[in-house]
Amino acid sequence: MKKLQNRNVKKYTLAALLMGVGLNSFAQETGKKNDPEKPVTIDSFDVVRDYKPILADAVKIRRSPDMTNKREYQPKLNYGNIIDKKLDINTGLKQLNVQEIPFAQPFEHSSNYVKFGIGNYNTILGEAYLASEQFENTRFGLFAKHLSQKGNIDGQKFSTQDVGIFGRRVLDAVTVKGTIGYNRYGTNFYGQTFDQPGTTLLNTTPDKQTFTDIYLNGELASNVDPKNEQSVSYSAKVDGYLFKDAYKAKENSFALSGYLNKRMSAFNVGANVSVTMNDVKNENDTANVKNNLFLINPYIRFKGDNYNVTLGANLTSEFGDQSRFNVFPSVEADFSLAPEYISLFAGVNGNVRQGSFRNFAKENPYLAPNVKIANSIEKLNVYGGLKGNAGATFGYKVKVFYKQIEGLPLFKNSAFGNGQDGYIPWAFDVVYDGQINKAKHMGLEGEINVRLSQLVNLGGKVFIDDYNLSDEEEAWGLPKFRLQANARFNISDKFFVDAELSSQGNTYAYVYNYNTDGSRVADSGHKVTIASFADLNAGAEYRIKKQFGVFVKANNIFGKEYQRYMYYPRLGFNVIGGLNYSF
Repeated sequence: MKKLQNRNVKKYTLAALLMGVGLNSFAQETGKKNDPEKPVTIDSFDVVRDYKPILADAVKIRRSPDMTNKREYQPKLNYGNIIDKKLDINTGLKQLNVQEIPFAQPFEHSSNYVKFGIGNYNTILGEAYLASEQFENTRFGLFAKHLSQKGNIDGQKFSTQDVGIFGRRVLDAVTVKGTIGYNRYGTNFYGQTFDQPGTTLLNTTPDKQTFTDIYLNGELASNVDPKNEQSVSYSAKVDGYLFKDAYKAKENSFALSGYLNKRMSAFNVGANVSVTMNDVKNENDTANVKNNLFLINPYIRFKGDNYNVTLGANLTSEFGDQSRFNVFPSVEADFSLAPEYISLFAGVNGNVRQGSFRNFAKENPYLAPNVKIANSIEKLNVYGGLKGNAGATFGYKVKVFYKQIEGLPLFKNSAFGNGQDGYIPWAFDVVYDGQINKAKHMGLEGEINVRLSQLVNLGGKVFIDDYNLSDEEEAWGLPKFRLQANARFNISDKFFVDAELSSQGNTYAYVYNYNTDGSRVADSGHKVTIASFADLNAGAEYRIKKQFGVFVKANNIFGKEYQRYMYYPRLGFNVIGGLNYSF
């Protein structure tokens, strides 16, 4: 019995101890303080321990994979029966505009070169171009050329020499460039003029004619940011030359010109200004003239995405031996009917075309002594047309115009023989139509450029003119039809070919009949027709090495000795061949 009581006492004692530990743990957890007035009782106790989750064992796959490397047979597939068709979805995206790259030879070459060639008609060609390319923003150099030919007719000689230096410098704000040069052109008055029966050549000892031209030009132009809608652009230019012939006729000219333009978002405001001082002197002082011209052209230009309209005026003042002041309108508009594909343009203006001994001589080198130099006034010039392109491969322009001109210059054969005032029938005077009533000039101009590929480039221009004159019977020396066409072919990276075709319609000359002694037959003046012609030239070059090549050029392939001006047949078929070296 006593043993049983001791067992119960031990049980209750153990229970009391465990309950006391639980109460003490609870008191520490809750943070409450025990009241010393109240006795501690043992009712129950909690056992706290860390939680340790234990997962049951996963069900594992006891089958091992097959590690043998076996490759199934791969059949050869053919997709030739699938139609290659683009999915046409109208997304509204515009076609990208490709910037046309200027036609160039596919092989790499330097701009520096020397060229030498010879041909029939005692042809000698020498040419050189040297430029410094070491500096990114600076370029300078020199050029020189010589070409001489001699035909079968006595006195049928031609020679030209051109030499000069040039420079160009691009600065942050402006670009400066200029050229100083010397040009000489020599020929003879070899005109084939016969007496009235056509048996005796009157021009047995052709006189020489030589033109020398010392010239310079320089320009300073601002560099404009096209993205700046408030930019100011400007330019200043100087031109001058000393020009004379073998008969002591000479012309000194000096010109200053410039423009100023201010962009103001949707429109531009600006003006073009120029002053030209010309002084022409002759051997006997009978045709001396001081011919000066001042021009100012203020304008305002409105420009949008599909239009461009310019409103202005040409204010011109002639001073020197003759004083006149003229005011002409200057209006031009350009509207895009289909952007980049077709645009409509039109305009109306007037201007003064300054007469120049130098310009006349370059157009017709067989001028008589003491030619008259005068200005030509375009009282009215109305024009309009279409222009556009189709990407980078096709471009075109068509223009029609109507002009009223006071003083239209024409080349007319001199009326007298050697014994009268020094005039010779195989030389030309400059006469002016429209002095009584205005001469009317109507015409059409067309231009086309086609680039079939990187290897083929074609181009051409056509001019159709009609004249309604008031003083002269015909527009002497001016053709009513002209055609200029060219083609270039890059056969390979070493071989290329180019060709040019020029054609001209009938022209008219006013001539006289002469006796055997050179005197003129009275009342014998009459109109003659100078036949039309076509002149085909073609050339080829083969690049043997990167820097060394050979060339050949054939001129007047049709071999017709046509006449541009009365009594002056051109050279027949001629060939020039030679070597060139670039470095």
